[in-house]
Amino acid sequence: MMDKNTVKKRTKRPPLSAEKKYQIFLESQRGTGTVAELLRREGLYATDLTRIRLAVKEGAIERLQAKPGRREKTVTVSTYENLKKELEDKERALADLSVELSVLRKKVNGGSWDR
Repeated sequence: MMDKNTVKKRTKRPPLSAEKKYQIFLESQRGTGTVAELLRREGLYATDLTRIRLAVKEGAIERLQAKPGRREKTVTVSTYENLKKELEDKERALADLSVELSVLRKKVNGGSWDR
């Protein structure tokens, strides 16, 4: 018998992996057993299964909406920063060369831009 001062501690379930959620979804769709049996065996509530079904539906819709062909490539933050720095360096070098070119043209043409 439980004493008034005794408090039941809830044990926290570890989060389910995406693969496990998908397996649960597939099993619920097969209909080989009852959903109640599945939920009891997995230690889930009906709302958990509803959320899993919704996530699978949203994921399927997202993938099916994707246009065929090449996908956009993603780059890491460090790669992006390196490319950004390289671009800034090249822009600075181009500006320096433009100044040098204008100085040389003035010397050769006596200040005229005509060749």
